[in-house]
Amino acid sequence: MRQATQDGALVSLRGVRKAFGNIEVLRGVDLNVAKGEVVAIIGPSGSGKSTILRTVNGLTPVDHGVITVGDITVTDPKVDKVALRHRVGMVFQQYNLFPHKTVLENVAMAPIQVLGEPRRHVEERAKHLLAGMRLPEKALSYPGELSGGQQQRVAIARALCMQPEVILFDEVTAALDPEMVKEVLSAVRKVAEDGMTCILVTHEMRFAREAANCVYFTDKGVIVEQGEPKAFFTNPQDPRTKEFLDKVL
Repeated sequence: MRQATQDGALVSLRGVRKAFGNIEVLRGVDLNVAKGEVVAIIGPSGSGKSTILRTVNGLTPVDHGVITVGDITVTDPKVDKVALRHRVGMVFQQYNLFPHKTVLENVAMAPIQVLGEPRRHVEERAKHLLAGMRLPEKALSYPGELSGGQQQRVAIARALCMQPEVILFDEVTAALDPEMVKEVLSAVRKVAEDGMTCILVTHEMRFAREAANCVYFTDKGVIVEQGEPKAFFTNPQDPRTKEFLDKVL
């Protein structure tokens, strides 16, 4: 896993605010993620964690603030969404695989249809990624023939097939049975150790402690505290962080 660098962030959020109706979900979020860094965002339900991720890849427009990913200004109304989707991959709680397409077709579809890449090259890349997810024998299977953990690993391979610079993981183990959680976290860990820039929203505290370079704690739409995992988990500075950790650890 690469260490964070200090020479500029690959992903930057500045003063990001977002309201849904009268409810302000994000109330001035600042966050920096360096190339190759793994950042974990933790916090109670409704604290704005998933909304932060969805603003980074443009799924949720913001009301105020600036978000950049490399040289792309995500908050620009004229942002090139195709270029952004190429740059930023996302893996959701639900796998969102097409049930009528094979695993290989699911993984290869976006680069072929969205980016116009040659099918043969993309399918070779997809097969390599499925092997990395320990699913080489499932290429011609359909999602309904796979376990939940296998489907989530296919979803990770699908995100990687777009060759992004950043991958966002939104509670990717939340919909899984406990015995499947470990295999998916192992797959996420491999992605991080291969040097991919990752932003994880997770309730798996042990994984956040072991895999992340930096942990952010959110509460009521603001980032309360951030820090290197060892210090963050053993000596939280803010009472709200301490109270949360006392409940979940």
